[in-house]
Amino acid sequence: MGQMTIQAAVTMGQLQKKMDVIANNMANVDTVGYKNRQADFASLLFQQIDNLSDPQNAEGRLTPDGIRIGSGAALAQTNMNLSQGAIKDTGRNLDVALLDKNNFFAINVTENGNTETRYTRDGAFYLNPLNDGQVMLTTKNGNPVVGINGPLVFADGFEAINITENGQIAITRNGDQQIEGQLAVAEAVRPRLLEASGENTFKLPNLAGLNYNADEIVETTDLENIRVKSGALESSNVDTAKQMTDLLETQRAYQMNGRSISMADQMMGLVNQLR
Repeated sequence: MGQMTIQAAVTMGQLQKKMDVIANNMANVDTVGYKNRQADFASLLFQQIDNLSDPQNAEGRLTPDGIRIGSGAALAQTNMNLSQGAIKDTGRNLDVALLDKNNFFAINVTENGNTETRYTRDGAFYLNPLNDGQVMLTTKNGNPVVGINGPLVFADGFEAINITENGQIAITRNGDQQIEGQLAVAEAVRPRLLEASGENTFKLPNLAGLNYNADEIVETTDLENIRVKSGALESSNVDTAKQMTDLLETQRAYQMNGRSISMADQMMGLVNQLR
């Protein structure tokens, strides 16, 4: 197999992964708090072929001498765009939107008997009744929402519940409103290190191979710096027009590499027919 064929085949496989990223963005265009992903490429190993034997050819040359023949491109990383999505009013008391782009709600997720803290921008919360006459603030999947003192649990029988602009939980009982909880909001100091964990959530990476502590990746936001909007949700920040443009560009690049394989095969056929 020729170098041209190898290069094109490798690149086509990576372009397919980019199309998967674009498809995932398009599928989540209406997901609350979803953050757009962007695929970044990097060149693979290349060879330097020095074919300029005359020193005079190097005079005035701005690029390296010779020809660089690469082995294609690889999907280096998928970055998350944390730009703020549009805030849409819902009028629902338990809907809350974060107003700072690097902030996340903290939730507890239990999988295989293990409970860990994960992070999300989805502020559509619900009240989940417990067995002891209490209710818990949860996500739509039933995962507990974390407050500054743990999961937010309240005695049932209240008349109204509201979330203030600084994340406090105000509950009205017998006409008297009291603060009975505080949302814990985390700030992603290094958001690119967060790992997507499904269901529109993120988690801390495995710190064994990193030179960071958990506090250096995500830290708790000071209560006076919390800014939220109650009765509203943050829309996805996916730009549909840009995604369609990226999809067309990726498809054209895929077709071009596929055509280069066909042309390389034709050229080898012509060479084999020479007498």
